[in-house]
Amino acid sequence: MDKFETLTGIAAPMPLVNIDTDMIIPKQFLKTIKRSGLGANLFDEMRFDRSGNEIPDFVLNQDAYRSAEILVAGDNFGCGSSREHAPWAIKDFGIRCVISTSFADIFYNNCFKNGILPIALPADAVEVLMKDAEKGANARMTVDLENQTVTTSDGESFSFEVDAFKKHCLMEGLDDIGLTMEKVSSIDTYEAQAAQARPWV
Repeated sequence: MDKFETLTGIAAPMPLVNIDTDMIIPKQFLKTIKRSGLGANLFDEMRFDRSGNEIPDFVLNQDAYRSAEILVAGDNFGCGSSREHAPWAIKDFGIRCVISTSFADIFYNNCFKNGILPIALPADAVEVLMKDAEKGANARMTVDLENQTVTTSDGESFSFEVDAFKKHCLMEGLDDIGLTMEKVSSIDTYEAQAAQARPWV
């Protein structure tokens, strides 16, 4: 998993509330267990019409936001079913940070496991960030995980809270497998001792 330390990038404004996981990645794209390739179908039903043509009004179809790495969204982002494909699709599209006033718990935790930083901020702070994002590609936000701040293109800064363990995992690029591999020496020692003690196993 890629490390997350400091990110400066384009922020896309999506002021919709209750964006659920089926909106993020519709059910017909859940047949794969690969984490790659799902970015093409992120927000599929909002990005494309029934003929597969882009819907021009959708924010990620606008030239200013095609390379967005930050998403500023409305309340209760990631609600609905617990599909992990949702953060897979977000990450594969290139978005590394989602900012909202609140997140669904399962989606929130899945983000950290997939290299995405979800930031919950008060409504007034999100409103400022939303307006900054609406400026387009020339307005770049900076997310500093170490110092736990989000800074607008104009230099206004907001502090955010994050669990210390989740922060450590993101900054070190550790998913569940990576955390296990940190203990590989102890695991090898245990397995060797177990093989000696119970050779019949």
